[in-house]
Amino acid sequence: MVFGLLKDIKNGEYRVIATPSEISTIVGDGHTALVQKGAGEKAGFEDEEYAAAGAELVETAEEIYKRSDLVTKVKEIEPSEYGMLRENQIIFTCIHPAAHPEEVQAILDSRVIAFTAEDSHRYGSPNCEAAGKQGALMGLESMLTINGGKGKFVSGLGGAPGMKVLILGGGVVGQAALSVLYALGAWVTVMDINIGTLRSLSRQYQERVNTMISTRENIAKLLPETDMVLNCVKWPKGRKDYLIDRSMLKLMGKGSVIVDISNDEQGAIESFHETTHENPRYIEEGVVHYCVSNIPGAIANSTSIAYAASVLPHFRSILNLGVKEACARDGFLRRSLTAYKGYLTHEETSALQNRPWVRPEDILGLEGRRLDPAPPATVTRSEHYIPAAEIRAD
Repeated sequence: MVFGLLKDIKNGEYRVIATPSEISTIVGDGHTALVQKGAGEKAGFEDEEYAAAGAELVETAEEIYKRSDLVTKVKEIEPSEYGMLRENQIIFTCIHPAAHPEEVQAILDSRVIAFTAEDSHRYGSPNCEAAGKQGALMGLESMLTINGGKGKFVSGLGGAPGMKVLILGGGVVGQAALSVLYALGAWVTVMDINIGTLRSLSRQYQERVNTMISTRENIAKLLPETDMVLNCVKWPKGRKDYLIDRSMLKLMGKGSVIVDISNDEQGAIESFHETTHENPRYIEEGVVHYCVSNIPGAIANSTSIAYAASVLPHFRSILNLGVKEACARDGFLRRSLTAYKGYLTHEETSALQNRPWVRPEDILGLEGRRLDPAPPATVTRSEHYIPAAEIRAD
């Protein structure tokens, strides 16, 4: 098969989803690797390194799409690429389908086989760890007086107190942020809806970290004395409420900081709107907001190395076994299947965009097979299910 690596064109995105190391492995498996020139340059990987690993360097994205069986990059398919998609081609990238109806329509119209990478990680994406750790550091930068913040030092200085930080969500992202802030001496409270998660964190940090059940009431109690809030909650799509609404910003002191790492429109923070690395902050009700969508892109070398290593098994499985067998053997890859030759296979997207959907197992013809299990990627459920019998009839 032909593996095609694109240069990401999203504003402020500098990562690459395959380094020369992964290219060498793919070529060693007997496949052809095409790499768009400059794909890894911003992440610290030169074209010459890819060529030495066995890749053929090509000039344009058009050529990658035209010649490749599997096309991959880090971020969403951009509108300029929609017309390049080819029927039966395999796409592996962070589609974020529920939030991008036009992208989904282009995928369905082109009848490609599309995987959304963010749902494919069995042990959590390295990008989530990177977002948590780097997001915490970006929050500290936002706290600086020169950026509109309170001007507090994280651990305090002399007789001056350090920062009080509230982390919403104790999952992979929240724990990563906690590890950085705790090491730097911040006074941290973690909120989560899972008591087991909170107990685990209390034991891990020997009860030197405060933990609380996450409710709007508990958040409101802490906001007046909180210097920085990090939102690490994966908010269910379609919810109309918030953990922190605009009225609650008035509870926070002037120069306080909100870092919305989750970066969801209609997410847990009502005052959120997406920003970029070039213009990362805005101030609302005196509160500094940092809402960059691709925080890991700021540390492109480290995140590229970690991320590429984490998705290489998926690439090898698809290339060596084919889509059907790869999905049968790996439940996390199977649940990340977003569209298959004109059929939507992503339940959350179906629910939010009112589109019909089919189960990946049905469209792939895996009934009766013993499959590797995986939990659902989200809790959102759709009523627009198409039974397997109707797929066959179609």
